Amino acid sequence: MNRIPSVDLSDFLSGDTDRKQKFVDEIGKAYEEIGFVALKGHFLDDELVDRLYAEIKRFFDLPVPVKQKYEIPGIGGQRGYVSFGKESAKGKKEGDLKEFWHFGQYVEDNPKLAAEYPENVMVEELPEFNQTGKEAYEMLEKTARYVLRALALHLGLEETYFDAYIHNGNSILRPIHYPPITEEPKNAVRAAAHGDINLITLLMGAQGRGLQVQNHKGDWIDAIAEPDELMINVGDMLSRHTNNKLKSTIHRVINPPKELWGTSRYSIPFFMHPISEMKLDVLDSCVDDAHPKQYDDITAGAFLHERLVELGLIKK
Repeated sequence: MNRIPSVDLSDFLSGDTDRKQKFVDEIGKAYEEIGFVALKGHFLDDELVDRLYAEIKRFFDLPVPVKQKYEIPGIGGQRGYVSFGKESAKGKKEGDLKEFWHFGQYVEDNPKLAAEYPENVMVEELPEFNQTGKEAYEMLEKTARYVLRALALHLGLEETYFDAYIHNGNSILRPIHYPPITEEPKNAVRAAAHGDINLITLLMGAQGRGLQVQNHKGDWIDAIAEPDELMINVGDMLSRHTNNKLKSTIHRVINPPKELWGTSRYSIPFFMHPISEMKLDVLDSCVDDAHPKQYDDITAGAFLHERLVELGLIKK
């Protein structure tokens, strides 16, 4: 595959059995072949997107000492601000050329989980920042729920199989700022080649060149969404759960050509995580003689901890 397929969630939501099945087949095929789709018909409207971008630009434009007030020690960067160059891809020494913020779950009806997750961090200087982030988080989470329902059907599971695992899940909304590049980077790119940890990732802000996806031949292809599309990819948790039937694809954000070094890039991924107790054991339906079980049993919480240690965000 040399391009990212485009699908429309309104087919799945239409109430028309044939259109719904068409969506299930299209997204299932795309995730088996390349692990990425561009999705129209999601729940984010243009007005909310514009407000969110305005708020995150205001935040990243704040002076560095102000932003650093919101960098909370001891939580592995799971909420609030993570400063420039702190995160590196698995196996890579150089930090990525980015700074970012984390909005986390707004727990409902579960005091145990509310106590387990770090609290969201409130930005005093920007009265609209946190509310706008919460609205976007909830619309992306709603979109992700229906994508996972389609994938459940594709996998021969009951349609709402994932619902209980993602309700109050440990999902993260991450506005990222890739600042202007001021000097020749030494072995560093805006985001080095990596796979995502989670079930699925929904990405806002993939309209310009920069995001690249590695197809199964090892070629890097540009992943560019239309303005009304989200780029959605499979993460390692879902790949593991399906015995790699659904592909978690390696991707990266390359540095722009030198004439564009002076420009910022913003992108906003939503990392859909389940609750920690979800078993990621390989589904029986994804194992046969041609596809023996590839992964040991593990919970989502244990897998996430392993990966955060590898990324250098938490200590063993």
